[in-house]
Amino acid sequence: MQTSVVSASATQRRRPALSHAGLKPSHAVIAVDEFGQPREGHIAGEQPLTLYLDKREVVTLMTLGTHPELLVLGYLRNQRLVSDLESVRSIQVDWETDACAVTTFDGVGDLDEKLKHRTVTSGCGQGTVFGRITDWLDQVRLPPVTLHQSRLYALLDTLSAHNEVYRRAGAVHGCALCAGTNADRDGDPAYGAADIELFVEDVGRHNAADAISGHMWLNGIDGADKVFYTTGRLTSEMVIKVAQMGIPVLLSRSGVTQKGLEFAQKIGVTMIARAKGSHFLVYNGAERVIFDATPASVPGRHSGGHTRRGSKDGPAYSQSFQAGADPTDPGPTASGRTAADA
Repeated sequence: MQTSVVSASATQRRRPALSHAGLKPSHAVIAVDEFGQPREGHIAGEQPLTLYLDKREVVTLMTLGTHPELLVLGYLRNQRLVSDLESVRSIQVDWETDACAVTTFDGVGDLDEKLKHRTVTSGCGQGTVFGRITDWLDQVRLPPVTLHQSRLYALLDTLSAHNEVYRRAGAVHGCALCAGTNADRDGDPAYGAADIELFVEDVGRHNAADAISGHMWLNGIDGADKVFYTTGRLTSEMVIKVAQMGIPVLLSRSGVTQKGLEFAQKIGVTMIARAKGSHFLVYNGAERVIFDATPASVPGRHSGGHTRRGSKDGPAYSQSFQAGADPTDPGPTASGRTAADA
């Protein structure tokens, strides 16, 4: 993992005391294949973790358990249950009781009011958003940023080397915090090594996103020059999470929901989905993408099939909707999964 730039003020502020209770992500098991033969393999871990905020039970999260403290910290931030990092005294995870105790210095005065307004989302395992999140969204506008197409391809190439738990055991989603919009040095945006500052896998994409949010909050990392990548679909919940992290670009190998697109348009999130190889679709913010690496056309396809120069992926789809094309066709995915896996 690359070290992120942390502001001086972030290093000086009070940080909560954290346990270090990360679990191993996968477990060896024996299964019987279609020939009746035993085969050794791995399955993803999954543990319940009940969150207590000042001794008040808030939620039980099902998680891989590799970054439980960051998960809880990001959950508190993204649910707007705690607004100030310095108000958190400690986050202590105990897997013997499958519990996480969060204590604050002065309590959370409006906790009952926040918990009363609860929205069940489409997140894996039914995600939840507390509080009047739509009222908050009315106040949020992310600054417009530009992203080079070549930089996008570099990110996708680098991301293909991750997904370690999925390749070994399956059954997980991955999210990444990427250096994106201001990462191009010396005025050359093309095909340099893309920085993946943190890659997290978990049994739900919302858990992985919360862990990244917790990492950013703990280390005082600004999201304005970042790209957020997820293997899962871009729902309203994912747009809300990146907005709260201040990240203006959201990238996925999967699809988009109607409410997710609506929120992205409202907030100003550049939304790029179906991204694999040289194929991607910009659902929002196409005017902020600099198309400096447009693939060459493939003969015999109606203005829609392209192959990236030097790509081993072969024919792919074009970057935008084409006449007669099926926009619901996911095409190939970044790790070989279909949209149904997302």
